[in-house]
Amino acid sequence: MKKTFFSLTLCLLASVCTEAQQLQLKYADFDQWITRDVRESKIIGGATKTLYEVGPAGKWAGSVPYVNQGGSPWANSNVMAKVAGVVKTNTSVYRERRGSGYCARMVTHVEGVKVLGLVNIHVLAAGSIYVGAMIEPITSSSNPMGKLDYGIPFTARPKALQFDYKVKLSGKSDRIRRTGFSPVKNIPGMDMPAVICLLQKRWEDSEGNIYAKRIGTAIHYFTKDSEWVNGAKFTIHYGDITGESYYKSYMNLFQGGDDQKYALNSKGKIVPVREIEWADANDTPTHLCLQFASSHGGAYIGAEGTTFWIDNVKFVY
Repeated sequence: MKKTFFSLTLCLLASVCTEAQQLQLKYADFDQWITRDVRESKIIGGATKTLYEVGPAGKWAGSVPYVNQGGSPWANSNVMAKVAGVVKTNTSVYRERRGSGYCARMVTHVEGVKVLGLVNIHVLAAGSIYVGAMIEPITSSSNPMGKLDYGIPFTARPKALQFDYKVKLSGKSDRIRRTGFSPVKNIPGMDMPAVICLLQKRWEDSEGNIYAKRIGTAIHYFTKDSEWVNGAKFTIHYGDITGESYYKSYMNLFQGGDDQKYALNSKGKIVPVREIEWADANDTPTHLCLQFASSHGGAYIGAEGTTFWIDNVKFVY
C-alpha cells in the first residue's frame, strides 16, 4: 500500500512539474546562452563575429546554420547570411551581465558591408527576441520577416505577461527606413521599443495556407527612458478589444504590410499567418506569438541607438 501510494505521489508530482513547464517558457530568465563564433568571408574583411542565442549554455560550431537547442523556444535577430557564397553576420542582441546572472540587450543599429570597395551597403537593423525559429542561412535581404518561423504551440490562457525591463531611447524625434538598396527615408515619429504578445487559434488548409483567429492581445510601446523596472505586468486582453478604451490601432489584427508574420507550414514552407478575425474571448489558443524588439516600426525602420533590456519573462495565471 505504501509503495503504491509512493508511486502515485511521484506520478502526481511529475504531472504537476510537466504542467508547470508548459505554463512557462524555458530559458526565460536569460541566464543561459549559446555563443556562435562565425568567421565572415575574406572578401568583406574576414572578421570573426560572436552571435548569441538563448538556450543551454554552450558553443555552436562556426558557420553551421543554427537550429534551436535544448528545447529552447527562443530565436532572435542575430543571423548568419550567405549570399552568392559570401558569409556575413548581424548581431543586434547581446548577452549582458546582470547581478549573478545575465539579461538580454537589444540594440537598433546600422549594419554595413563593403566588398572590395565596389559595394557599400548599409541597412538599419533592430534587435529582436521572439518565440519561434530563424531559418538560416539568410540568402537575401528581401522580405526579412519571411525568413522566420513566428510563434510556438501553446494552449494556456495566462492573465498577464510579466518581465523586468530597462529602456534607452535614441533621443531622435523621427526614425529612418534604411534598406541598403533605396534612398534613406525619414519616418515621422520617435522610435520605441515594443513587446508583442498574441494568443492565436491557427489552422492550415489543404494548400498549406495558415489562418488564425486572435484570442489574446498584449502589445505595449515604451515611450520614455527607464532604469530597471522589475516584475512589470502587462494584461493579456481576450476577445475582440476594438471597442475598449485601452485599444490602440497597433493592436489590430496583423493582415499584411511591414507587420506581416510568417510560420512554417506542414509542407515545410514558410507562409504568411493570416489573422482573419477576432476569436471568442473564451476560446482556447493553439499558438503563442511573443516578441520583444528595440524598435517598433517593422523591418529596416527605427532610430540608431534605441536600446531595450529584458529579463525574467514569465506568465501570470
